[in-house]
Amino acid sequence: MSIKKLITMTVNGASVTAEVEPRRHLVDFLREDLFLKGPHLGCEHGACGACTVKVDGQIIRGCLFLAVQADGSVVETIEGLTKSGALADLQESFMRHNAMQCGFCSSGMLLAAAELIEKQPKATREEVREWISGNYCRCTGYHSIVSAIMDVLEARSKGEKIKPVIAHA
Repeated sequence: MSIKKLITMTVNGASVTAEVEPRRHLVDFLREDLFLKGPHLGCEHGACGACTVKVDGQIIRGCLFLAVQADGSVVETIEGLTKSGALADLQESFMRHNAMQCGFCSSGMLLAAAELIEKQPKATREEVREWISGNYCRCTGYHSIVSAIMDVLEARSKGEKIKPVIAHA
């Protein structure tokens, strides 16, 4: 018999209360209990970045973070950040550069890129490569991802945002 712990957190702006096993990982809780499929399970060792989410404004590896550790925290996933529009120009730039190919790494890559843009708005191409090096992508070879991030950095340095070309119905 497992003992469960009652936790409460804010996930993508909504208050969530649930009973969880103390050893349940945050990414499993988000995916299986809250049906948020943006964060993925990849390596389950914190190396690939597919499980990246934000907890109290900082990106973390959801496969290494327990759901009980998020008790009382604000958790944001790609779904919430997409809905709020916080990543709109980054997502548009990723699409323009074909930096999302299979999409498995995209949520973690976008969150890492957003944090980089916030913390190092004048990052060089080399600094971008270094920053995202903890996120594995098996499809793109990273060149398109780095180019997409550089375009957003450049646009924001000019006070601009990358706008969607045409919205599809």
